[in-house]
Amino acid sequence: MHTMKLNDDLIKKLAKTYEPSAFIHDTFRGNDIAFKTDAAGNPIQLFVGRLGEGGIIKGERYARTLKRDKAGTLIKDHWDAKGKAS
Repeated sequence: MHTMKLNDDLIKKLAKTYEPSAFIHDTFRGNDIAFKTDAAGNPIQLFVGRLGEGGIIKGERYARTLKRDKAGTLIKDHWDAKGKAS
């Protein structure tokens, strides 16, 4: 199984803050994307592929690790491929 690496431009798009605790549908370079945001509006789960029946994306699934120190400074921001999304 080959999972695609996230494109730098897509990572930049996902670095923005969105509506808190939402599920957002969008498109990026010909792919359908959808992502869930946390309470602070940071995308934390991503689906990339083709939008199918019922609004479900078939393609790849990614999860984001965000870690901050006690002062709130971001110390880790990383996306991991989690396999197929269907």
